[in-house]
Amino acid sequence: MNYDAFLLVSFGGPERSEDVLPFLENVLRGKNVPRERLLAVAEHYYHFGGKSPINDQNRALIAALKVEFVSHGIQLPIYWGNRNWHPMLADTLRQMKADGVQRALAFATSAYSSYSSCRQYRENIAAAQTAAGDGSPVVDKLRVFHNHPLFVEANFEHVREALGRIPAKCRAAARIAYTAHSIPLSMAESCNYQRQLLEVAQLVSSALGRPPDPLVFQSRSGPASQPWLEPDILDHLRTIHAEGATDVVIAPIGFVSDHMEVLFDLDTQAANLCKELGLNMQRAATAGTHPKFVGMVRELVQERMSDSPERAVVGAFPANPDICLVDCCPAPVRPAVPVPQQATAGVR
Repeated sequence: MNYDAFLLVSFGGPERSEDVLPFLENVLRGKNVPRERLLAVAEHYYHFGGKSPINDQNRALIAALKVEFVSHGIQLPIYWGNRNWHPMLADTLRQMKADGVQRALAFATSAYSSYSSCRQYRENIAAAQTAAGDGSPVVDKLRVFHNHPLFVEANFEHVREALGRIPAKCRAAARIAYTAHSIPLSMAESCNYQRQLLEVAQLVSSALGRPPDPLVFQSRSGPASQPWLEPDILDHLRTIHAEGATDVVIAPIGFVSDHMEVLFDLDTQAANLCKELGLNMQRAATAGTHPKFVGMVRELVQERMSDSPERAVVGAFPANPDICLVDCCPAPVRPAVPVPQQATAGVR
């Protein structure tokens, strides 16, 4: 199929202290989160000067993609729009319309299937098209890519590098904890999110020549009365310390770039706990701008532009469909009564 633009769709993040509260209000709009919880989450951003790393990481990814596209003969202008902060997706669609874009391919910066990490991005695109009005470009979202071999290889290489920072005599006994954003069980039961994460974790450990290492979760943002995916990374760290572990690699395979959840929940909270416990913690990098991850995005574009695409996959899952089923990854049923929250807000 012919396309005349590429659209990077992401979560967005504040870039200064003044942005933090308006950004969080966008993230939490329509959710039963008390104001005091929003203010507590804001402190996580203020701890880093009010700036999330995600926008700079997206700029770096766009720069890498421009080079990758040119080197492989892909002549598509690259646009960028966010769900929750500038550049806002609706503004980007208006610019694309003004530029005469007719049909675009969209890449969402989330590798897995769930309401928040897949379906909601499609809803965001549809809402932005409506806001842009008649003549808004047709936008086709690229498939969920958790089992693309280049995504798995990028994560494998980052975990291997982190393991290499552990003293050689301790490396064989070192633990690996794969992390992802927790989601409500009600959401997890209606999608393949957890199964896809487990597969990536198993594929990476297998490539390292290890038996399966555990998948744990972080960044819970729901009410205490609502069950979410567990165990939590901090609880897991306490457990392995009690079992005698001395070294741990934390690999945030559920994220494709260093969101605030990575900086605060892992590089701050988990790192502080490991220091307290005497655990040597090494954090693996996210896929970010790893050359294989950049190459994967380019391959996904070529796949959709081809008349007879080869759909690269690894593991037991088949390639995810280009067009999602109407009823896939439904929105979760949210509690009717606000209750105290815990941890950071937003699933990627």
